[in-house]
Amino acid sequence: MGSIFSKIISGDVPAYKVFENENFLAFLDIFPLAKGHVLVIPKKETDYLFDIFSDEYLELWKFVQQVAKAMDMVIDCKRIGVAVIGLEVPHTHIHLVPLNNVSDINFERPKLSFSEEEMDAVAQKIRKALQ
Repeated sequence: MGSIFSKIISGDVPAYKVFENENFLAFLDIFPLAKGHVLVIPKKETDYLFDIFSDEYLELWKFVQQVAKAMDMVIDCKRIGVAVIGLEVPHTHIHLVPLNNVSDINFERPKLSFSEEEMDAVAQKIRKALQ
């Protein structure tokens, strides 16, 4: 049985996708810390980031950089923060969180909720910046 992220990759679970290639996928976190919070995952299910082979690991970070730069262009924030925790879903995932304060990336904070329209709009803005 695959993780929730594997189900998103296969299309069995919907997601607000912002960027995708043959190896990686970026989509909005449905339990965000900030508006525009994105998760980046490898399509090959690997539980632990540091178990990914070196070439794939480097390609993942290049993909992450592309997404973060696009986010930075369209989301009003001081920085795009990066976090890798990996305890909640057994599938490597990298959090890209728009930041204005250090506390914006505190995972113990209550998660935010946005309407479908807001999620669609921010996903579309990031997608457009990636073109």
